[in-house]
Amino acid sequence: MKNELEMVIGLEIHAELKTATKIFCGCSTAFGAEPNTQCCPVCTGMPGALPVLNREVVHLAALAGLAMNCRISRHSVQDRKNYFYPDLPKAYQISQYDKPLCEGGWLDIETEGGAKRVGITRIHIEEDAGKLIHRPEGTLVDCNRCGVPLIEIVTEPDLRSAAEVRAFLTKLRAILLYTGVSDCKMNEGSLRCDVNLSVRPRGEQKLGTRTEMKNLNSFQFIGRAIEYEFQRQAGELAAGRDIVQETRRFDEKSGKTFSMRRKENADDYRYFPDPDLPPIEITGQELAQWQGELPVLPDERKARYVGQFGLSAYVAEQLTASRAVADYFEQAAALTAAPKTVAGLLLTEVPRLMEPGSEVIPVAPQRMAALADMLARGDVSSGAGKTVLGALWKQDGDPRALAETLGLLQISDEQTLWPVVQEVVGQNPKAADDWRRGRQAALQSLVGQCMKQTRGRGNPTVLQALLKRALEQ
Repeated sequence: MKNELEMVIGLEIHAELKTATKIFCGCSTAFGAEPNTQCCPVCTGMPGALPVLNREVVHLAALAGLAMNCRISRHSVQDRKNYFYPDLPKAYQISQYDKPLCEGGWLDIETEGGAKRVGITRIHIEEDAGKLIHRPEGTLVDCNRCGVPLIEIVTEPDLRSAAEVRAFLTKLRAILLYTGVSDCKMNEGSLRCDVNLSVRPRGEQKLGTRTEMKNLNSFQFIGRAIEYEFQRQAGELAAGRDIVQETRRFDEKSGKTFSMRRKENADDYRYFPDPDLPPIEITGQELAQWQGELPVLPDERKARYVGQFGLSAYVAEQLTASRAVADYFEQAAALTAAPKTVAGLLLTEVPRLMEPGSEVIPVAPQRMAALADMLARGDVSSGAGKTVLGALWKQDGDPRALAETLGLLQISDEQTLWPVVQEVVGQNPKAADDWRRGRQAALQSLVGQCMKQTRGRGNPTVLQALLKRALEQ
């Protein structure tokens, strides 16, 4: 039955904004302080304390909206969202309901089937809640995070797989980093994702009953949660049971989702405009200024890489996911005749050498460009290229000199390789006859023998051409 069903996914992404102080008070937003040392009567909701909006929050949220093709509302309202939870000391969260700051945007992503547009319903500003710390002796509350400014980005239910979700979140994260809106450190909780998932028969237009998986904070966990929840819902339907609309949590150890509570509706939150905060008004001059602040965004770079360097849309998308990597690629690509080889090294070998979470490449762009040229010319094999890059990662040097010192330069000269080829053909008459009878695998066996004779330095492409010539004679 699973093959007859498709998953339908919409996301709610919470990104903490990169401001020095909180949304309604002057408390610091710095991560890692001692519990309850960065809070005050305003962010903990003490009686008589009044909030004052941090205007930088509006600025950064609008930048995010502009970068995601949203309409920016010149007039929006902040509302109280009422619910009781231990990490929300004032028992309501200041958010936005029916008049959000940004609406009607979209992002394009690359999927197995090509480019796909994912709609963004809205982006609104709100304050973060505190944090619960669970210990054997009980649960403690840390209010340092109360009042940290957030944007909530709500998508349309346009996603159909865990792979598409990952592609969307990768693009979204890149935009938030390019614009400086958020640091997107998932390990610190500054980027979190709620996944709304339902299933329906393929080809059906009506949406099924959804469940919401809360506060997922890594791409790996998001993918695992999606796959498990799809299997669970498909199993429920196959057994003739209805799907219950509810909030579920993902357990990282078991890889399963578990029910937390039945899903609330908007009426349950008793939204009403916050009486202590005036509407947010944005002038045309401010909007024009913010539009001018936008950097060159991933999609613009992607289009240029496809047109200028001949990269595939998928490769260009991967390169532009990191601004630091994209900047590095452009520097190296300007110095080489083989930009596609540079792109391949950056997407395959560089991540293998990088420290987890780092974007620092210790190899100078001109060295990477020179190595790419050597690989493209066949001066070194792909395996030798990896070795040279690993050596450059530890210590600067000329790639050709390193390859020569390490004995890695390939032999491509036909006059040097021809005697080797003749000797190998003469020593392996059976393989030679097999090739003449149409067994292509025999040629690879002969190439292997030639590589052995040249101690791995013979250029396989040149050897293959010479072998065919010798065999045909």
